[in-house]
Amino acid sequence: MAHIVILGAGIGGMPMAYEMRALARAEDKITVISNNPKFHFVPSNPWVAVDWRKRDDIEIEIAPVLAKKKIDFIGVGAKRLHPEKNQVELDDGRTVDYDYLVIATGPKLAFDEIEGLGPKGHTQSICHVDHAVEAEKGWQDFVKNPGHVVVGAVQGASCYGPAYEYAMIMDTDLRKRKIRDKVPMTFVTAEPYIGHLGLGGVGDSKGLLESVMRDRHIKWICNAKTTKVEAGKMYVTEHNEDGTPKKEHVLDFKFSMMLPAFKGIDAVFGIEGLTNPRGFILIDPQQRNPKFKNIYAVGVCVAIPPVEATPVPTGAPKTGYMIESMVTATAHNIRDELDGKQPSTKATWNAVCLADFGDTGACFVALPQIPPRNVNWFSQGKWVHLAKIAFEKYFMRKMKAGTSEPLFEKMVMNALGIMKLKDK
Repeated sequence: MAHIVILGAGIGGMPMAYEMRALARAEDKITVISNNPKFHFVPSNPWVAVDWRKRDDIEIEIAPVLAKKKIDFIGVGAKRLHPEKNQVELDDGRTVDYDYLVIATGPKLAFDEIEGLGPKGHTQSICHVDHAVEAEKGWQDFVKNPGHVVVGAVQGASCYGPAYEYAMIMDTDLRKRKIRDKVPMTFVTAEPYIGHLGLGGVGDSKGLLESVMRDRHIKWICNAKTTKVEAGKMYVTEHNEDGTPKKEHVLDFKFSMMLPAFKGIDAVFGIEGLTNPRGFILIDPQQRNPKFKNIYAVGVCVAIPPVEATPVPTGAPKTGYMIESMVTATAHNIRDELDGKQPSTKATWNAVCLADFGDTGACFVALPQIPPRNVNWFSQGKWVHLAKIAFEKYFMRKMKAGTSEPLFEKMVMNALGIMKLKDK
C-alpha cells in the first residue's frame, strides 16, 4: 500500500484527487490536505465581485464529496514541508507521512511587494472568493457614488485574463445601471501591449482587445510598474521598450482592482532543490521534482519561465486546460511508479481560456503555449459568455459528483470545433 498525499484542494488539487483515485490501486490510500474546508470555482470570482453570483453558488464542501470516493481529507493548512523525512507538518502540530506527494497549492498572493496593494491596503482582489466577496461590498458602495476606476495587473503578475474580464464585467454592470457615463476607467498592466496576456499574444489578441477597450471607453497604460498605492491614489511608472522609465502617472481612483504577482506558499518557500527563488516548485517533464523524486507538482505552484523577456516583468499563465493536463500526466506517472515502471507521461502545456466580458467574451487557444504554435487562435462573441456560464455549471456538477473526466479538455475540443465551423 502507498500513501499518496495531495497538498491543495483547488482546480488542480480536486481533479488530482479524483484522477489519482481512478488510477491508483484499490489498497492505496489518498489524502487531500487543504487550509480551506470548501472548494471554490476561481474563474467565477469576477461575477461574485459585482453580485452576479453568490459565494454559495461557486463553493462545495470538500470532505463529503471526497468521502464518496474513499479519499481522506484533512482541513488544516500546511505549516512546513519536510521532504527529507517525507512529511508534511500541519498548522495544528500534526505531521502527515507520505510515499508520494502532489503539491497543488496554488500561489501565495504577493500583495506585500507593493506598498498599499491588496484588500488589506487600498485595492480589491478577485484571486480568492473571500476577496471577491469584499470587492462586491466595495462595489456596492462605489455605484452609489461613482468615480474613476483603475483596474489591471501589477509587475510580475502571471494571470491577466481575469483583469480583462473584471474590467469588462464592471463596464457591463455600470451600463446596466445606466451610470457608465459617470465612470472613467483606466487599465494598468505590466504587459508590453494590450492582449499580450503573458503569452506574447495569441492570434490577433492585441488588435481585438484594443478594439474592445476602445469600444468600451477604457484607457490603458502598458509597460506599467505600480510603485505605491495610497487611499484613492495609485503611483505608476510607464516604461519604454528598452525598460527605461518613460512617464510617471499619479492616478486618482474611487475603486480599484489590481491582480498581484504570485509566489510560492510559505510551507515550501526556500527549500533547496524543491523551489526556485520565487518559491515555485521545480519539475521535470514528468511533473516530478528533480531532487525529491517522490514529489510532483501541478498548477499555478509550478515553476514556468516567462514566455519572453518584457520591459516590465510578466509571468506565464497556467490556464485550466494546462493544469488538467498536468494532473492527468501526474496521475499516470505515479501509477507507473506504483507498478515499478519509470514515469513517461508528459503534460501538453497548452493554453486555453474563456474570458467573460459581461455580455460577450473572448476565447483563445494557444497550442502549445510557447510560440511557434500549431494553433494560434483568438476570437470573441456572445457565445463565449454563454459558454462560460454553461461550463461553470458543468464543472461544479462534476466536482460534486467526483468525476475524473477531463473537463477542461472537453471545453477545448468544443472551442476547437467552433473554430473549425467559423473557418468554414
